[in-house]
Amino acid sequence: MNPPCGRCNKIVYPTEKVNCLDKYWHKGCFNCEVCKTTLNMKTYKGFDKKPYCSAHYPKTTFTAVPDTPENLRLKEATKNQSQVAYKEDFVKNKGRGFSTVNETPELQRLKKIQDQVSNVRYHEEYEKKQVGSKRQPHPTSPANAPSAAFQPPAASQNYHYDPTPEPVRQAAAAPPPSTGKRYRAVYDYSAADEDEVSFMDGDVIVDVQQIDEGWMYGRVERTGQQGMLPANYVEAI
Repeated sequence: MNPPCGRCNKIVYPTEKVNCLDKYWHKGCFNCEVCKTTLNMKTYKGFDKKPYCSAHYPKTTFTAVPDTPENLRLKEATKNQSQVAYKEDFVKNKGRGFSTVNETPELQRLKKIQDQVSNVRYHEEYEKKQVGSKRQPHPTSPANAPSAAFQPPAASQNYHYDPTPEPVRQAAAAPPPSTGKRYRAVYDYSAADEDEVSFMDGDVIVDVQQIDEGWMYGRVERTGQQGMLPANYVEAI
């Protein structure tokens, strides 16, 4: 039995039958719903099981959704994560520094800790530069020496910084005469000037001559090197 045409509802015979969009059509009835232009299998566009030409194909439109609180929240979250919004914010704040962030209690606590650490480091660096720029007559004990065991000489306890520049200690022109005194190093020391000598904890210093209250001249028995050394880094044997 021959099926009816989807347009005129008349019988469609096999010689003029077009099978498309789940229907059967006469070749002359298979045309655009709007302009009635005759179509074929290559030129038609189906919509709602009806043929259309390219010019009159129905345009799809989006359904409007009311802005509920949940939709507004999702819209704001999507906007914050959007690369477009990020680029706009970057261009807008270009040259003004980074955009501000709401300071939560946790961020305020971390910021306070960072400020304290930065302040401590600044003062440490400042004190190191001050000590390096102006040499003390009595060197302080090294970092690896226990603070409780180290006792500076009595004369050094009354020492204080003078705002006026201190005279530079002159290098010894020649070793002083040997007195036969022997000392043992109680801390490691690295020479800071060319006329000084380096030694390690436990080294024996021989031919020691007292220069002033803070410095001596002697020879390290282990290395054979001789020069100036701090008096509070050694003890008499």
